[in-house]
Amino acid sequence: MTSKSKVLVSAPLAADLLARIETEYDVIQLPSANVLTAGTAGEYAEVVGWLTTVKQPVNAGILAELPAVRTVSNYAVGYDNIDVPAATGRGVRICNTPGVLDDAVAALTVGAILNAVRGLSRAERFVRSGQWAAGSPFPLTSDVHGKTIGILGLGRIGKRVAPVMAALGMRVIYHNRRPIEGEVPAGAEYVGRAELLAGADVVLLMVPLSPATEGFIGAADFAAMKDTAYFVNPARGALVDEPALVEALRSGSIAGAALDVMAVEPLPADSPLLELDNVTLLPHIGSATVETRRAMAELAVDNLLDSLAGRDPKGAVNELPAGASL
Repeated sequence: MTSKSKVLVSAPLAADLLARIETEYDVIQLPSANVLTAGTAGEYAEVVGWLTTVKQPVNAGILAELPAVRTVSNYAVGYDNIDVPAATGRGVRICNTPGVLDDAVAALTVGAILNAVRGLSRAERFVRSGQWAAGSPFPLTSDVHGKTIGILGLGRIGKRVAPVMAALGMRVIYHNRRPIEGEVPAGAEYVGRAELLAGADVVLLMVPLSPATEGFIGAADFAAMKDTAYFVNPARGALVDEPALVEALRSGSIAGAALDVMAVEPLPADSPLLELDNVTLLPHIGSATVETRRAMAELAVDNLLDSLAGRDPKGAVNELPAGASL
């Protein structure tokens, strides 16, 4: 009897999805909270595939301890946890789950924008604290209609957010490395980065994280924004100089913010962000719906099985060198 090759799964999968993998491979399950390092990954040196999450770094040191691995399937659209050049150099296919979470993240983003501008979380706390019953008036907030939203990084998710905000009466401007060719949703206007920061009433950050974009928004950028502007980040915490954001919120350099991501997650109990009333803090829930997480898991499994079988996975991130063997 021929023994099956081994696959490591360190992401939460439903029983039926695990069973799909188990029909072809011996599955080694590892809780996603157990993060492997260079020094501990060698225990799994025989695995040919790995389905994991963004919590798990996949760097050159770890890959060196996994000489048999041919595919790493990330249960996420982001893959900033993976050293893609190192993987490519070793002939390892990297996959992610694009597309299936776009609508969920877009909906969360719209909610975060409205929460920031209209003060919904603050209003809910106002009611629960008894201030409304005591006769205190809730402070007036701002309209979104008639205002401008500036999207830094108009990609798949931004293109879903733009028409919704336009339907609510907002002018949409955007900045990418280069203007989008062809039709742009909601008639979004391309502007320079400086013009966007200076002119937007809501600055929405939708840039992917990479070594080139770490710290993409800093003190000078917050200083360039209107003091009535709101900053919204559902992308990645490391894109932002967090101390500079805290200072901008404390000083009133900007009016407020809404964050679904932070530099350190979970947010530490001593984070100065927790002391501020003009920031909405969410626990990285952009894709956290039953339906979306199921679709992500299905695609992650498809990517793993297709790649190991020599088929082109839908979520391939990297092109392997000519002659690389899967």
